[in-house]
Order: sequence, then structure tokens, then C-alpha cells
Amino acid sequence: MSADDQAFLDILSSVPNDIRRYSNDVADYVDKHLEKVANTLREALSSSKWIPENARPRPPPPPPRTATLSCPASTYTQIHDWVLKNKILTTVIVIAAGGLTYHIIKRKSNRKKRRAKRAPNGARVEVVVVAGSPSEPITRSISLDLERRGFIVYIVCNTIEEEVLVQNESRPDIKPLMIDIVDPESARGSIDRFTAFLQAPHAVAQGIKLHHLNFRSLILIPTPNYPSLPIATLAPSALSDLLNTRLLTPILTLQTFLPLLQSLPLSHPHQHNGSSAALIKPSVLVLTPSIISNLNPAFHLPESAIVSALSSFTSVLSSELQPLGIPVTHLQLGTFDTSPFASHNRQLTVSSQRAEMLKWEESARHAYGKNYATVTSKTGGGGVVGKGSSLRELNNAVFDAMIWGKGGVVRVGMGSRVYGFVGRWVPRGLVGWMMGVRGVGDKEEFGRSAGTSEGLGSRSTSPGSSANGGNGNVHGLKLGESEYISVYGEHRDELCLPGCEH
Repeated sequence: MSADDQAFLDILSSVPNDIRRYSNDVADYVDKHLEKVANTLREALSSSKWIPENARPRPPPPPPRTATLSCPASTYTQIHDWVLKNKILTTVIVIAAGGLTYHIIKRKSNRKKRRAKRAPNGARVEVVVVAGSPSEPITRSISLDLERRGFIVYIVCNTIEEEVLVQNESRPDIKPLMIDIVDPESARGSIDRFTAFLQAPHAVAQGIKLHHLNFRSLILIPTPNYPSLPIATLAPSALSDLLNTRLLTPILTLQTFLPLLQSLPLSHPHQHNGSSAALIKPSVLVLTPSIISNLNPAFHLPESAIVSALSSFTSVLSSELQPLGIPVTHLQLGTFDTSPFASHNRQLTVSSQRAEMLKWEESARHAYGKNYATVTSKTGGGGVVGKGSSLRELNNAVFDAMIWGKGGVVRVGMGSRVYGFVGRWVPRGLVGWMMGVRGVGDKEEFGRSAGTSEGLGSRSTSPGSSANGGNGNVHGLKLGESEYISVYGEHRDELCLPGCEH
């Protein structure tokens, strides 16, 4: 018998076994489902009330219970199961624990000792220059706090009036530093004299060992108060003044101090305690309000534009001074309670806003008056309404950024972080709605210039209007003797001003 025949016989001999196995599987499958159907019918018939009780089949017996040994769960498993069952309570506990931890850490950081370094004889050796208006509450608060911590504070003054304000503080270690930034030669001479003063040895009293001063930090505090007006009512002269006093003044002040910052630390031939203190690099701090510039609400163009420009200026300055080892910190301020330094009369602010609205033209009042009153009442005329954070929080942040800070952006004060998030992620339309901006309606509501007595044709204060209609025509409106040049006229004569010769 050949090998092929033997393989064929083996296959034939295995066929009955395969048929038996398949038939058993089919029979088991059919029996299982028939038994399930029978149990279902028996259970249904046993609970049917229309069948007599003696004719009802008995219900199927319950399935046998398998005995399982219960093992005690571990602690981790129990906690995991409890967290899954109480998700909301777990979330509340985690948030409360996080808030409590943050509060404890914040209290400990506020109790941290913050003092300026002194000479071995107890004299003050660290100098801080504050470039801000001496009449501003934030400037006064920071200056007084730094003086209490042991610094010698110099406040940059541009006028005699500001020097008098500094002297009225009656603090021996808060001194004016006269710098006329408008005159570059005079400003350069003031910086040279200040540098020579820092480099010269000093003594607290006669016979006491000499010591040298260290320039610790330059703090720029632009004026945080800005007018809130519609763009249509902003005068060019007002915009020019705002740019000069709020934007150009801090930039020119820093530009004046840059040669001194680059030359620091100064070399002292007779340094009393080695070179460790002389190797300390100064720091630069720029303080700007942040809430309005983050939200960019209506009627706040000056503050939004100037603060954004100052933020860009600080970023560029940080990039330029970083290779020199001079950290630049941008403190974005929220709202602070300045009542200890300046009383704020809310009713006076509202009255001044209403008086300002009366100076506008009639069309501007109808177009912007209602929304202007609403927005300025919510922002307080330049800041968010509310008491604000304590000035101690600002003073601690300034000290930390000045001594231990490594540069960057630091948000401090009530609303600085929240409004930063809102301004970045919340849609502008929703922000405007939250500020109270609403539609003013159709043209007849705020313009009222189509044939009414209060329209453009009857306003004697508006250029191009007259009581009797005048002469000239621009889109159907009589211009009369107007100082405006008609750009719609078809004849060359209409483009001439009154009094010009053809």
C-alpha cells in the first residue's frame, strides 16, 4: 500500500469522529436553548392568573449559588471605590484643601523678613530710584515702604513743585533727584553727578568708618490715571499730551539712566567688605495698570493704547538688558485700595463725567452718551469699581521682584489675573455686553438730523451749519460759510476756503 493510500484511509477514519463531535455540539446548543425557552414558559405560566392553580406548572428552581470567599479589600482599593462613588464631594474636598494650602503659603510668604542690607556700622547702603509722580498714591506708598525697610529712596523730579512734594514727606532717606529729561545735556549732567555721589565714600557721622552706596533698582511708575472719552471727542492736543506724559516720559527717563545701569556695579577702590556686595547687578521694574488694557473696553483708547505700548517697550527692554545681567520685571497691577493716601469722591467723579458729556456735540451725546455713562460707571472712570487689594501686597511684590526676581511678568492686585484671562479668552462681544454696551437704535434716535429742529442744520456750534440754511450743498445739506472743504463738489470753485482768490 502506497503512502497516498494510507493518508486517504486516515482521513476516512477521522470523519466519523468529526461528525460525532459536531453533532454533539449542535445537540448541546439546541438542548441549552430549548431548556431556556422551557424555563421561560414555565415561569410565565406559573405566574399567569388565568390558569387554574392546580394546573399551573411549578416555577423552575433557582440556580445554585456558588460560594465565594470574601477577601478584605486593601486601603487603596477602599479609597478608590469611595472616590468613584462620591465624585462631587471629592472635588469639593480637593478645592478646599488647595485653597487652604495657598492661603497658608501666602501668609508665610507675607511674614518673610524683607529688609535692605546695611553696612557693618548700621548705615544704609542700598539706593533705589523711583521714577514716578510724587503726588501719585502708588509712588508714595512704595517710597515710604522702601524707606521703612532700610533703603535710601530717590524720587525723580522734573519740576520744582514735585521737589517740594518730596520734601514735604519729611523723611531723611526719601530725597528728590532733579532730572530735566527734556534737556538731554542737563539730564546727562544730573546722571553724572548722581554717579559720582554713588562712587564717593560716605560716613554716618564724623569718626565712623566710611562705606559706599550700591544702586539696587530703578522703578518706573507711569501715571496710572487716564481719561475715558469716545474716540470722536478726543482732541489732538489731549492725545499729544497723553503720549508725552504717559509714554515718552518713562522711555526717556529709562534712556537717561541706561549709561549708569550699564556701568554698574561701580568700582570702589576702598570697598570695606570685599567684592561680593559690589557684584550685585541692579534691577529694573516697570509698573503699569493691566485691567483696562486686557479688556480693551469702549471709551478707553488712551489707557489701552499707551499701556499696550509700555508692555511692548518692557519686553524689548528685557531682551536688550538680559545679556547684561540686568533683570527687567513688568508688574501688571490690578486694583488697590489707595484710600490711605488719596480720598476718592465717587459722586464728584460722576458729576465730572456728566459735565464732560455736556461739552460734546449733540450727535456725539446721542451716539455715545448712554453707553459712556454705563461703561464709566462700571469702570470707575479708569479703573474697576471696588475697594481693591491692600497696598502691602504691592509693596511686598515690589521688594520680591527687586531683590529675588529674575525678570518676566508678575501680576499683582485684585483682578489682574482674572481680567487677564477674560481679556484673552472671552469674546469681545461678551466683554462689551458685560460692561453694559448696548445698541443705540436707528439713526433717528441719536442723529435726529433728517428735518428736525435739533439736527445738524440747526446747530450753530457745528462747522458748516447756519440758522437759515446757508449756501453750498454736500449730499443735500446746506453748508453755507463753512471752514470745511467739500470733497463732493463738481466744480473747482467749491473746493476753495472762504476768502480765497480764484
